[in-house]
Amino acid sequence: MSIPKINTLKIDGSTGEGGGQIIRTALSLSMLTGIPIEITHIRAGRAKSGLMRQHLVCLQASQQISDAKVTGAHLGSTAFSFTPNAVKAGNYQFDIGSAGSTTLVLQTLLPALLFANSDSSAKSTVTIKGGTHNPLAPTTDFLTQAFLPALAKLGMQVDIQLLQAGFAPVGGGVITATISPFMRRADTAAFELTERDKLLHIELSASILNLDYDICTRELASSKAALIEAGIYDGLITTQSNKLQGVGEGNSCYAIVTHQLKNTPTTTDAQAGQPTYPDLQYQQSHNLHHEVFTLLGEKRTSAEKMGKRLAGLVKRYLSTSEALVDEHLTDQLLLPLALAGGGEFSARVISQHTETQAWLIEQFLPVKITFETSADNQILVQVIC
Repeated sequence: MSIPKINTLKIDGSTGEGGGQIIRTALSLSMLTGIPIEITHIRAGRAKSGLMRQHLVCLQASQQISDAKVTGAHLGSTAFSFTPNAVKAGNYQFDIGSAGSTTLVLQTLLPALLFANSDSSAKSTVTIKGGTHNPLAPTTDFLTQAFLPALAKLGMQVDIQLLQAGFAPVGGGVITATISPFMRRADTAAFELTERDKLLHIELSASILNLDYDICTRELASSKAALIEAGIYDGLITTQSNKLQGVGEGNSCYAIVTHQLKNTPTTTDAQAGQPTYPDLQYQQSHNLHHEVFTLLGEKRTSAEKMGKRLAGLVKRYLSTSEALVDEHLTDQLLLPLALAGGGEFSARVISQHTETQAWLIEQFLPVKITFETSADNQILVQVIC
């Protein structure tokens, strides 16, 4: 990517959604473009404004991989400046020092390392210690099961391993990401996730960390029963339970909803008259779309209630729109698409997070991001480069 450097871009951190996302995306884009940034009014609308531990590690990690000049890098800071140099591929390790989200730190560094100025064959590895399953942040499960398959459709090769789970308030989780340099091929098909076809599979998964294994069993039974009651064929639903390794305690459950994309082959169970799940190596398939819904266990909420809530997220996605992409993945797809030549997809809803993300990307890159609502309650998202 060759974009001429310009004067320092000044960003009001209270714009739009006004949270940590502005910090993370601005750092990513600054490293990608070489544009220096100054961010003021950081998290001004939050109960506790300024840089929290997680945000500070995003800034410090970005500084390390790009040899940047930085001012204002301290806890509670409400303003900072960041002037990057060339991003270098390498092996990096970062410790948040709390249960702050490892996945959000990784997502700050990932775009820059995909385009790192180094030997074209050099991979980067990033190991981050902190929280792996956090409220208000994508879990490691979401990244591996939803975000990475979407990146693979763009030709971006990233692998994430959960080495140790970490829940609030203890943290102590560890993830490692291996990032291959990205080279966009001229013959790459345009990214298009606009039309869903048959529902192929719903995988329900529940995990516990140093808690009673029965929690998983009860969550899964409750969720599956609620989906079957809603009319979903039970042959499409599978379940799995996991015991996580780590310190502290925690519980999570998630659902992977897999659809065939329009105009791609599938197979049918002739006896039941239902589509069957064609390929267990679905993360590598360009014919499928995987939407993931996650919940974290709560101390005063029963496993049965958690299972029903998870089923409710799935039912809302399946019933309120024919759109392929739900709220959280919509937000996360915009930057990769802007870097990979554009594309379009159908979204169920556009959040303030997504609107802020689109605005910020357009401040750095010569792209146009549009949202157009159709008569059938879908929103067509286009990233035009």
